[in-house]
Amino acid sequence: MIKVSVDGQEVEVPLGATALQAAELAGAEIPRFCYHERLSIAGNCRMCLVEVEKAPKPVASCAFPVMDGMKIFTDTPVVRNARRGVMEFLLINHPLDCPICDQGGECDLQDQAMAYGNDDSRYREHKRAVTDKYLGPLVKTVMTRCIQCTRCVRFAAEVAGVPELGATGRGEAMEITTYVEKALSTELSGNLIDICPVGALTSRPYAFMYRPWELAKTDSVDVLDATGCNIRVDSRGPDIIRILPRVHEDVNEEWLHDRGRFSFDALKKRRLDRPWIRKDGKLRPATWPEAFGAIADRLRGLPGDRIGAVAGGLADAESIVALKDLMAALGSRNLDCREDGAAIDGSQRPFYLFNPTIAGIEQADAFLIIGSNPRTEAPVLNARIRKRVMQSGVPVGYIGPGGVNLTYGARMLGDGPSTLQGVVNSRFGEVLRGAKRPLILLGRGALARPDGAAVLAAAWALAQSLNAVREDWNGFGLLHQQGGQVGALDLGFLPGEGGKDLGAMLGGGLDALWLLGADGFDPSLIAPGTFVVYQGSHGDRAASRADVILPAATYLEKDGTYVNTEGRVQRGRRAVFPPGEAREDWRILRAVSEVLGHRLPYDDLAAIRGRLAEVNSVFGRVDETPTPEAMTAAPAGEAGAMGSDAFAASIPDYWQFGTFGRMSDVMAECTRAHQPAPAMAAE
Repeated sequence: MIKVSVDGQEVEVPLGATALQAAELAGAEIPRFCYHERLSIAGNCRMCLVEVEKAPKPVASCAFPVMDGMKIFTDTPVVRNARRGVMEFLLINHPLDCPICDQGGECDLQDQAMAYGNDDSRYREHKRAVTDKYLGPLVKTVMTRCIQCTRCVRFAAEVAGVPELGATGRGEAMEITTYVEKALSTELSGNLIDICPVGALTSRPYAFMYRPWELAKTDSVDVLDATGCNIRVDSRGPDIIRILPRVHEDVNEEWLHDRGRFSFDALKKRRLDRPWIRKDGKLRPATWPEAFGAIADRLRGLPGDRIGAVAGGLADAESIVALKDLMAALGSRNLDCREDGAAIDGSQRPFYLFNPTIAGIEQADAFLIIGSNPRTEAPVLNARIRKRVMQSGVPVGYIGPGGVNLTYGARMLGDGPSTLQGVVNSRFGEVLRGAKRPLILLGRGALARPDGAAVLAAAWALAQSLNAVREDWNGFGLLHQQGGQVGALDLGFLPGEGGKDLGAMLGGGLDALWLLGADGFDPSLIAPGTFVVYQGSHGDRAASRADVILPAATYLEKDGTYVNTEGRVQRGRRAVFPPGEAREDWRILRAVSEVLGHRLPYDDLAAIRGRLAEVNSVFGRVDETPTPEAMTAAPAGEAGAMGSDAFAASIPDYWQFGTFGRMSDVMAECTRAHQPAPAMAAE
């Protein structure tokens, strides 16, 4: 540590810190455009000029390393004049279109021009104009506003791992471009909007809709993948206008994946806003009493082993525990939350968690990815892996389908379980054995297959043999795909003793099947004659097979508890009310239970959350890093029973995965934009 003086205040900073960082520690405000704490230093804009004792001229504080005893001045006449001059240069070619700019009201250039700029310009020539660029259906460009800070270029290359943006020309002719006009091939493109300090990159779906001060803001959590990104939902009246990320250093830093940011238009598409009952082979609108009566008529008197329930990947913990309690009251042990049929062992929490934790990725010194593509399954988590690989050169091994671009270098070891068996004795196995903190990442694509239990057992045995599972480090991590999957496992929503799993329930032997937002399997597999209750938000796959449909709220329309892939309990909050007669899932189940004569013992949110903590104590610790658990056994399954078939991609199309992806017009447009160009014959 060294000591420096900032405006007469002495502060201690690490050796190698910059003048800007020292000033921030001292509480001094330094304006900046090109500097971003998560990107490399460019020193383009010169807005962060400060005065340093004995320096011949003001220096760019973002790129100026401090030395012991240095004296820095952030607010002197020299500094103020220098910043006014820089601001004048930045505004020379900037268009005066603030009244129609979507960045208005949250524009760094606007704010800093007011705080640090001059009230006049000496520039009288014509302003230049720059052609807008096409970056895809999500990011709108007005490149005449660009001040060449290169934040977007650095984000694309360093965080997203797709170096498709760059600069052409010099001086006044400089432009930021994609070189070849095409949609950006990243699942993180929406973050370009957040980091752009001016109105050059804005949201295309949000364009010309509202001003930020017109919107109500609600803190919530994203559940469209299992990372658990913290988000802010902006709404006006009954409509959600946009979704932005919130900073959470241990989960998503300040990034958000594109499906979580842009697919909310699905809230208006094919929504279920009233109950439906199938009569004479056709679904017809009904009232709540009629729907409950139809359910009671079919379920009353049925033995418990003839009733089953399946929970979907977006279900909140409150609705899952309510459905579990209702099934227990009916005498049913036929429960499952694994829509893809993945062989997940729920007997101990470390078997199904991402045990190293998301923040712990930055401590790993070797990675082995098995049957997973984290780029499509959890783009923000994948960016954290890339960050670790780029900063420290950590080796990555990959076992899975070929042709996958993870955005960082990975050694292709093989495509199936046979490779997994031979990893220990391979050259990469030596790398893993030499690592102090190896991380074994297992994906659902490796488990959603007939030999999934064997693959899980083999991966766990591999982690044990590499000393990756020990008291001070658990490097075994299972990557889930949706935000409700871990919560269901924590609540034990799995077959009880003698109960049927999903495959057995679909194969017959049931008279009634309750689907709680379960759309992740082919409903045509449900045995004929089975009475199906579908409780969900959209007219998705399973709704077409239902005999009774109960309209439910989405994660943006209710208060809910979710658990991310690392086991962190988080709370989502209602931003808007559900449409029509749709209601929160647990309230629907509470009402049904009374009609069925098995009244559930909770009437409000506090009571059902108390029930959550009663079932599993982890729900009483919100937003805490999971406590490591001592292991007493290995997962069920015989490692030697693995098959020879190659692992398959579990998410073939990132944009249209899940209910929201399938219902969203914006996501459908993204799929079309990212289709490979047709092959052209040589002329």
